[in-house]
Amino acid sequence: MKLYPDKLSAHLKQKTAPVYFLHGDEPLQIMELGDQLRAHARKEGFDERQVFYANEDADWTAFREAADSMSLFAERRLIEVRFPTGKPGRIGGEQLKAYCQNPAPDVLLLITSVKLDRGGKASAWYKALDKAGVTIEVYPVAAKDLTKWLAARFKQHGMQAESTALELIAERVEGNLLAAAQEVERLALLHPNASLTPDDVLAAVSDSSRYSINDLASAALAGDVARSIRIVRGLKEEAIAPVLVLWALSSEIRSATRAAEAIAENVPEDKALKAAGVWSSRVAPLKVALKRHSVASWLHMLQQTAEIDRMVKGQEPGDVWDAFTALSACLAGHGDTLLTTRLA
Repeated sequence: MKLYPDKLSAHLKQKTAPVYFLHGDEPLQIMELGDQLRAHARKEGFDERQVFYANEDADWTAFREAADSMSLFAERRLIEVRFPTGKPGRIGGEQLKAYCQNPAPDVLLLITSVKLDRGGKASAWYKALDKAGVTIEVYPVAAKDLTKWLAARFKQHGMQAESTALELIAERVEGNLLAAAQEVERLALLHPNASLTPDDVLAAVSDSSRYSINDLASAALAGDVARSIRIVRGLKEEAIAPVLVLWALSSEIRSATRAAEAIAENVPEDKALKAAGVWSSRVAPLKVALKRHSVASWLHMLQQTAEIDRMVKGQEPGDVWDAFTALSACLAGHGDTLLTTRLA
């Protein structure tokens, strides 16, 4: 059954299909639909999760074994299969067709893929997925609809925005919905529960203050979200090498992660920080940040630094400065609150 993205919530209130296939060329929407399905799966008791990456040359044995075997840890399982190329290959296609003929009753299968070509949509494996469950194709938000999308996004944050302000933002983020979402989040942090004006948008863009990389780490550890975001913008405008910014943030996060894990094992805080190799000048700021974040939050931010490293090296798509903004806001905020959706 084909389903439009905005109809997924209503569908899930009525039933849970055995298979969901998300495909398209808009990564943000794919990610958020996937998060919605994962949250629904947990609510329905699919407590165990397994993830497989599959391309045309992948070995599908592990998938079949996982789908056919009984779980040792949970009665119901979520199995995710991700297609980085949009093509499961001949063997993968046959495996998916066979699975869809008799889906496992204790498994919810979630497949995500980049945009399919015409051959992919006409393939037997795609038709089998559509017959056995739900397929959702995600389209980019058209330029004419972007201001409406931004307005709805601001509403989720309890904000409003004047039409001119929305147009200013749309001009900067057209064609990059992930950047648009991050821009909304950044402005929501700077102007919580406000009615956004064009001047607010221009001020957020035109701030010419000069900052150092150390200023960013200090502001984020201290919990100053707005200043952290301003510093990231300033560093970008000064053309600071992203690798240096990443080093400053990742070194703090790496040390804090090691310390947080030790503290969780009842190691005294000072001893944990010393064992993590934290310099004496950084002990006080890290203690402040450790109070705001759990071990899970630190681990998630550490994962973000790895993703940014791949962006810097050109191994992963994305705007590295948008990623720095998101990471700095997370580090400066309360991770267990700000990252709820991403950790789901």
